[in-house]
Amino acid sequence: MQAVFKELLLKRLDELYQEAEKTVAGMTDTEETFPDPTDRATLESDRNFMLRIRDRERKLIMKIREALQRIEDGNFGICEMCGDDIGIDRLKARPVTTQCIECKRKQEAAERARGG
Repeated sequence: MQAVFKELLLKRLDELYQEAEKTVAGMTDTEETFPDPTDRATLESDRNFMLRIRDRERKLIMKIREALQRIEDGNFGICEMCGDDIGIDRLKARPVTTQCIECKRKQEAAERARGG
């Protein structure tokens, strides 16, 4: 089963790298000039939005790499909090997860209680 998750993670990693390359190419290849300040502001807003998306994807890339390392280390699918197995359904939904659903619920409840 870990081989399936490894393949899934590697495919997602490749997709993220391709999107990052497109973004870099799109931002460096264009030589747009906008005499209208509103058009320029729209372009800058769109670029900032795209960069925020790419930053989230960068964080996801790090999580995917960590998950791939856990596969290599033999501890993929084991909750880092309680040591129990993380359910297959949870791993299918979020293969980068490090916690079983019960530990994640407890963590989120504690965060809500702290106001975070």
